[in-house]
Amino acid sequence: MSTSQSEITEVMKSPLVPLATLIGRELRGEKIEKPSVKCGQAALAKKGEDYFLIKPDCIRVPGDQSSSFSVFAVFDGHNGISAAIYSKENLLNHVLSAIPHGIEGEDWLKALPQALVAGFVKTDIEFQRKGETSGTTATLVVIDGLTVTVASVGDSRCILDTQGGTVSLLTVDHRLEENVEERERVTASGGEVGRLNVYGGTEVGPLRCWPGGLCLSRSIGDMDVGEFIVPVPHVKQVKLSNAGGRLIIASDGIWDALSNDAAAKSCRGLPADLAAKMVVKLCLEELIDSDKPNIEGWKAKFDETCHICVVLGVTSLTEALRSRGLKDDTTCLVVDIIPPECSVSPSTPRKKQSMWSSLIFGKKSQKSVSRSTKLSSVGAVEELFEEGSAMLAERLGKDFPWKTSSELFRCAICQVNQPPSEGLSVNSGPYFSPTSKPWEGPFLCNTCRKKKDAMEGKLRSQPTMTR
Repeated sequence: MSTSQSEITEVMKSPLVPLATLIGRELRGEKIEKPSVKCGQAALAKKGEDYFLIKPDCIRVPGDQSSSFSVFAVFDGHNGISAAIYSKENLLNHVLSAIPHGIEGEDWLKALPQALVAGFVKTDIEFQRKGETSGTTATLVVIDGLTVTVASVGDSRCILDTQGGTVSLLTVDHRLEENVEERERVTASGGEVGRLNVYGGTEVGPLRCWPGGLCLSRSIGDMDVGEFIVPVPHVKQVKLSNAGGRLIIASDGIWDALSNDAAAKSCRGLPADLAAKMVVKLCLEELIDSDKPNIEGWKAKFDETCHICVVLGVTSLTEALRSRGLKDDTTCLVVDIIPPECSVSPSTPRKKQSMWSSLIFGKKSQKSVSRSTKLSSVGAVEELFEEGSAMLAERLGKDFPWKTSSELFRCAICQVNQPPSEGLSVNSGPYFSPTSKPWEGPFLCNTCRKKKDAMEGKLRSQPTMTR
C-alpha cells in the first residue's frame, strides 16, 4: 500500500521518536501516562536517630515530565545521628552521578542497580573521611512508572502489597543473628561473630561483629568497626502490573513488632497518610501488649476526663503508652502507586467475590539479571533484577561505563577521572591469577581500590576492641 504525500508531510511534522522506542512501546503495550504516586509518613521517636527522604517530583530531563521519577528512603542511625543525616543529604546525588549521562527509559533503569551500588559505597567512603563513628541503615526506593527499584543495607525494610493481598519482601535483613550467609562472609573477611560477654563469661544478647559490637553486617559509616561491615546494598527491581501497588518502607522499630503481613493488612483501604499512622499505631499497641502484665496496673488509673496519668505524670494516654511501650524509633513511609485510570489507593481490602485475580510474585535466582520479553498478565509482578553479593567485582560488572571521551579512565565509585596508568581494574588480582583481567573495566581509583580490598578482607588493619 502506497503512502500519500499528505500523510508523509503529517508524519514529518510530528516529533521524531526512535524506532526502538516505538517497537518497545508496541511490545509492552506501554502507556505514556505514568501512574500517580501518593505518600504518607508517620513516626514516633525514642532516640531521635531515624530520618527519612521524600522526593516525589524528581526529573531527569528539565521540562520533560515523561522523565519523572520518585525517591523515598528511610535511614535508621546508631551511635549518633551524623551518618543518617549525611546519607539523607548525599546518597541520592551520589547514585545519580553514577548513571551515564544521556541515557533514558529502559537503559536508565538497567543502569540503576549498578549505580546504586556505586552510590552507596561512595557515600560510605565520603562519610568516613569526616572521622565520625556513627553509622546508619539505608533503604532507598526509586519509582519510575510501574518499575520499582529498592537498594538496602541494614535491617530497615520495604514490602510490596498488591491487589489480592499478596505481600512481598523487597529487601534482605542484614542482621547477623538471622543471616547465615552474612555471618560466613564477615568471618571469612577477618571479623569475629559472637555475643556480648558479661561478668562470669556469660554470653548475652544478639550476635554481634567484633571489633565494634555491631549487630548488622552492612551499613553506611561505622568507621570504628572493621571494613567487613560493608555498604554494598542488596538491590531488587520489579515491575508492577497495571493494577499498581503499595509500598511500606520502615525502620526496624516497626518490624520488631509487626510481621510483613500484619503491617500490610492493618492499613488496607486507607489513603497513604492515614495508612502510615495506622502502621505506627499498631506497632505501639503490639509493644504494649507484649508488656501487658506490667502495664495493666497503671493503665487502669488513667483518668480519661482530665487526661492525666497519675503514675507516670504525663499529659495524655498516648504519651503514657509511648513512654512505657516504645523501645526504639519507629518510622514508616507508605507509598501508593496508582494507575492513571484509578482514583483510589490500590491496596483495598480483599472481598469474598474479588474482581482482582491473586497476584503471583515469582521467585528467581539471587543473581538473576534477565528480563522477560513480555509483561505477565494483569495482577502479576515481574521481577527484573535481584543481586545481593558484597563483592564489588560482581556488582559493578565489566559492562559498567568506565571510559571517558578523552580516553581518561573514570573511577566507577567516586566518578573521578584519572590517567590509565593510575587506574586499577576492579578485576585485577594476584600476579598470574587465572581470574585476573586487569585490562577490563570498570576501573577504580587508588582510594576506592583500597576500600574494595578492605571489604574483602585483603587489608587487615581493622581497629581493635575487646568484648
